[in-house]
Amino acid sequence: MALGVVLKIVLVGLGLYFLRSRLLQLKNGKQAPLPPGPKPSFLVGNLSDLPRDGELEFIHWLKHKDLYGPISSVTVMGQTIVIINEARIAFELLEKRSSKHSSRPKQIFAGWENSLGGSPYSNQFRAHRKYMSRIIGSKNVAAQFNDLQVVEVGHFLLRVLENPDGLVEHIRKEAGAVILKIIYGYTVEPHDKDALVDLIGEAMDQFGQAAVPGAWLVDIMPFMRHLPDWFPGTGFKRTAEKWKNTLIETADKPFAFVKHQMARGQNEISFLSRLLEQGDLSPENSLVKWSALSLYAGGADTTVSSLAWFFLAMTVYPEVQRKAQEEIDRVIGSERLPGFEDRENLPYIDAIVKEILRWNPVGPMGLPHMTTEDDIYEGYLIPKGAVILANIWYFCHDPSIYHDPMAFKPERYLSPTPEPDPHSLAFGFGRRVCPGRILAENSLYLSIVQSLAVFKISKAVDQTGKEIDPVVSPQAGIVCHPNPFKTNIKPRSERHETLIQSIEQIHPWQESDANVLEGIKILN
Repeated sequence: MALGVVLKIVLVGLGLYFLRSRLLQLKNGKQAPLPPGPKPSFLVGNLSDLPRDGELEFIHWLKHKDLYGPISSVTVMGQTIVIINEARIAFELLEKRSSKHSSRPKQIFAGWENSLGGSPYSNQFRAHRKYMSRIIGSKNVAAQFNDLQVVEVGHFLLRVLENPDGLVEHIRKEAGAVILKIIYGYTVEPHDKDALVDLIGEAMDQFGQAAVPGAWLVDIMPFMRHLPDWFPGTGFKRTAEKWKNTLIETADKPFAFVKHQMARGQNEISFLSRLLEQGDLSPENSLVKWSALSLYAGGADTTVSSLAWFFLAMTVYPEVQRKAQEEIDRVIGSERLPGFEDRENLPYIDAIVKEILRWNPVGPMGLPHMTTEDDIYEGYLIPKGAVILANIWYFCHDPSIYHDPMAFKPERYLSPTPEPDPHSLAFGFGRRVCPGRILAENSLYLSIVQSLAVFKISKAVDQTGKEIDPVVSPQAGIVCHPNPFKTNIKPRSERHETLIQSIEQIHPWQESDANVLEGIKILN
């Protein structure tokens, strides 16, 4: 592409964005003002006020609360972004006025626009939700998977017993095993690495980086995707192409597996096989494919993040662990593992589950909402097309709601005047609430209660025998994972070790479908 043509594209693109920005200013000037925020620069607006690469988004936007109040805004190249730093405002706009604020911005770089999380509020979105409600839409419906979760949590305990240093890998495999069985009828590798679990895990990690609003300039200036690869500032194109290929493979590969098994009459009943068997759906319907992947994204990564934070919390707060194990020993004893049926008799364990969701919520800023028509809130204009960011992390750490919010205190939910249950905050708002929350929360409870029943979790020690104090810090991204930490996990006693080992007789390992999947050719 000739340099002159490229420069014309750049100049025209910048000119259009300047014109759009100016028109919006003129339009807004005749209406109510935007929520307060930093003064914009010429042409680019508040581009320099966006979070920097690697910066924690929720900490960056929290600074706005002291500077501008609980609702603020920035405008970048004509795109208005509204930041909410108070839960009551989020409930008002995203719950009560959800008809105006339930869409999604088009994020060109992310490439997840076909998924439930990335889809605008449309017929496609409603179809996604309908499919998911059939299988995980209520506690009663989700309970059909309790036995499967019992099996996979048991296998998780066996893996941790054998190799406690591989904790995070075991967490990811457990979460993947449950969801992949439900969605695709796929059985993971029992002991070795599973290629499908690793592939989807890679896609989830990439999504966590790709979907951060403002992280990729092409989402703000879409014309940049038409620039040649050699043009300065277009390095994102190589990353986007690589991540796009990962995402396509992640959607296509398990979809092809189910069709392959169905054609041979060898498939297990699964979410996807049920949809494909319905007469009104074509096997090639991409909506079906993406509904399946969306279910994985909504359930598995939630569990991975929350369980990692749980093991870190137990490492840092041994007194909480001691109280939890006293409750388990008193109510259950050590002759069996706790189950779903025991939950109502284990209030302290239930409080730990709540505190995990509050202490470091899975999506600290959630996924961005987009406004589909002008709205006025407390005298401020929220214009059509505005992106809304809700600081869920701060909602869960607001000192006016949660006492000593940085501390891990399950007791806060057990006092005569308990603090609010964080479930209403941690899983999103309104029509965009996480569809996999029931399944994820069930898995979280069972993994926590059974791990506490049999394992002692403590600080790791260095070569001199000195305890290593782990740092409690999150990684940047849409999904909140802790930074790598060291912990020491071992059976509480010989009796507990025997109890773990007995799981293999009760729930034997199944043969993996990995070899079948590897032999399937995907036709594009």
